[in-house]
Amino acid sequence: MTRMRQAGALAFCLLGSLAASAANRFDDVRTFIRSGLVEYSVPSITVAVAHNGEVVWEEGFGWADREKRMPATAHTAYLIASVSKPLTATGIMTLVQAGKIDLDAPANNYLGAAKLRARVGDAKDATVRRLASHSSGLPTHNNLFYADEPTKPLSREDAILRYGNIVTPPGEHFVYSNIGFGTLESIVEHVSGLSFADYMRHAVFLPLGMTNTTVGPGPGMEAITAARYFTRTSQPIPALTIDTLGAGGVFSSAHDLMRFGQFQLKAHLRDQKAIMSDARIDEMHSPVARVGAGFSRARAHTSNYGLGFNLGERNGYRVVSHSGGLPGVSAQLRMVPDEGLVIVVLSNYSSSLTEQVADRIAMKLLPKWRLEKDYGYPSPPTPVVKFDTPRELLGHWQGELSTPEGNKPLELRFLPSGEVHVRLDDQLVMLANQPKFQDGEFSCELPIRIDTPDLGPHEYSVGLSLHLRGETLNGAALASGRAGASVRQRPALSYWVEVKRQADAS
Repeated sequence: MTRMRQAGALAFCLLGSLAASAANRFDDVRTFIRSGLVEYSVPSITVAVAHNGEVVWEEGFGWADREKRMPATAHTAYLIASVSKPLTATGIMTLVQAGKIDLDAPANNYLGAAKLRARVGDAKDATVRRLASHSSGLPTHNNLFYADEPTKPLSREDAILRYGNIVTPPGEHFVYSNIGFGTLESIVEHVSGLSFADYMRHAVFLPLGMTNTTVGPGPGMEAITAARYFTRTSQPIPALTIDTLGAGGVFSSAHDLMRFGQFQLKAHLRDQKAIMSDARIDEMHSPVARVGAGFSRARAHTSNYGLGFNLGERNGYRVVSHSGGLPGVSAQLRMVPDEGLVIVVLSNYSSSLTEQVADRIAMKLLPKWRLEKDYGYPSPPTPVVKFDTPRELLGHWQGELSTPEGNKPLELRFLPSGEVHVRLDDQLVMLANQPKFQDGEFSCELPIRIDTPDLGPHEYSVGLSLHLRGETLNGAALASGRAGASVRQRPALSYWVEVKRQADAS
């Protein structure tokens, strides 16, 4: 009996020692987080880490809600912005698994009256797979609405009708598009017969044990939901929403997202249901679209996009990941499949601290992992380079810029001097800023106004991105709102543009 007691005591000591060792392993990361909260005035950060099917660290730091003195924990629900996309893609894949959706069928087959419209190419080529990989030809779209402002969110159908314009041939380019994932959200509803929130809860969240995850701020979740704070002022942000919840409107906890990551790594946890086969998971992690180098310099290691996931290689490791950012939101979901590693870092403040923390956690578990050098994503000054007008652009081009309210006449004149003169509707002739022509694409910045109520009274800049196709230039004009003194992120909305070379070109 004495020997048995001694053996039991020894085993207890060993288990205690292992637990302490696991805790101590991340002590310097804890120190880094605590100092980062102070240095960057970040209200809170939560982390959750699983390795080879086991939870190795979960912890919250700081205040999820400063005013209510609510501490952050691994179970606090945060708005996760674009980390919503892999969840939405998973919802789509459950319907594929059930035989209700064909990934390579036209997305319009699964929509109601609000369908995608091809301005160029064929809408039939905008498949579900291409929507989920940002290669459908849909443009940039980001439409935010604050509760204390009079503008109200568009319905999902209205958003598709107004902004579901295919502006490059499907499959031609990777363009990160929230309206594409808003369209996937609509597909889920039409195919399942349930609201997007209800379907995701019953088909994805609950089967995976994600009990603190909801589409939108879920009822009864107020006591565990983090407030969000402006970066420059640290003041609370009024409740905000977007018109594409499938792209960025999910709330989740670090703990829940870690469980989601474990499912995506085929950990086969006993308390999770197999909502899709391992083969479907592999399909989500398979490259579909090549990501351009300009998508993010800090993510230069990411070279492809699968179904709802960034795919790449870093420091010799295969990485499946997604990040998210909105006002008062910074989220990281990072998985290293071959090492069985899931790292989740969430914050209620927009900063690079979540990415820095994720890297430091990875360094503890992956021998070859190294820190990035440009967490702040500094933008070097744009050099002033004289624009040498290409011969194929020289002359007078005329056409239209299309808004939901109607078409506006647009003229471009490419002069031998390198100047590009632009006139929209009855506005004054303007000089295009930073004109560039590369790989058949003309781009520039324009000091013009686009008359549409969706942009409201806010200040914004307009960027043209037009592809040369014979005697036609077509593509999108992106109106991106400026934060200004209010520090509120404003809409980024795209409008179809097409101009044709005129006979007087010289």
